[in-house]
Amino acid sequence: MNGWLLGGTTFLASAVEMVEAATIVLAVGITQGWRTALTGAAWAFAALAVIIVAFGPVLARQGAITWLELIVGPFMILFGITWLRKAIWRAAGRKAMHDEQAIFDKEVAMLRAARDKRVGFATSFQGVFVEGLEVAVIVVTFAATRPALLGWSIWGAVAAALIVIAAAIALRAPFARVPENAIKAVVGVMLLSLGTLWTGEGLGLQWWAGDATLFWFVAIYAASATLLTFVERKPVAA
Repeated sequence: MNGWLLGGTTFLASAVEMVEAATIVLAVGITQGWRTALTGAAWAFAALAVIIVAFGPVLARQGAITWLELIVGPFMILFGITWLRKAIWRAAGRKAMHDEQAIFDKEVAMLRAARDKRVGFATSFQGVFVEGLEVAVIVVTFAATRPALLGWSIWGAVAAALIVIAAAIALRAPFARVPENAIKAVVGVMLLSLGTLWTGEGLGLQWWAGDATLFWFVAIYAASATLLTFVERKPVAA
């Protein structure tokens, strides 16, 4: 499998989670001070680093690829279905779009009402840790059946983190204009495609085009998602 493809998918998936974490940190920084916000975020990153260091080496063990594919494949399929289902519903008008500005305003109101730096620290830590944990799961899961590509998966997440952090510092505002739903749709398709490929390999199937079969799955799932979006589109009221 191409490292650029895996790294790019990890980048997009991680960027979505990083945007949500950055929104929370920005809210804490504006209301409780940047020292409180950044301290909470730093502790969360430290905790996540420990988790990645502890579980990352497991991927390097030989002879575990088959059972990893059987575990990771279905997990990625379920994860992908969740992301893609929400993206389809939002694009079809059946579910409200994810609004980072609304989330930001809600966090700011809650923190101003609390007026306690401990609440700000806990909010920053929890936001970064929870979203970061999802990134850690994405990084480890994406590279689980291809240990040699773990570096690509890690660098995809790191690049996403650096870009989102730089943008947050420069803008100091919520990412209200990020096309999050479109990104989630792309990631959902990739998760489904990778999950299908790896589940089949874990079951002993020999795909007709090898790893290149992934591109066929991407095309099939993307076309299906587009069709479902039109089928599920909410009628416009007259």
